[in-house]
Amino acid sequence: MTIDDLRQQIDLLDNALLHIFNVRASLALRIGEVKKTLALPVYDPAREKRIFARMKELNTGPLDDQAIVRLFERVIDESRRLERIMTHGDKDKEE
Repeated sequence: MTIDDLRQQIDLLDNALLHIFNVRASLALRIGEVKKTLALPVYDPAREKRIFARMKELNTGPLDDQAIVRLFERVIDESRRLERIMTHGDKDKEE
């Protein structure tokens, strides 16, 4: 395989990740709607810990567990930001 072939495969994966990130964000917005209706807080640290634990358990590498947690922390942070915007308006300046 050439470097261009490998980069083309990465581009395809990036396209899939973009789609997956946006589907996940849409689901997070729906969860935000439910939380708003039930007057639940946006931040659920116990849920996040369970996600991180599950991802570390499923991780087979080559990324180490700390890298996986950092990636999911970012994804979750953005989902939480969307939920906050939807439920309380844009409050990024407060974080």
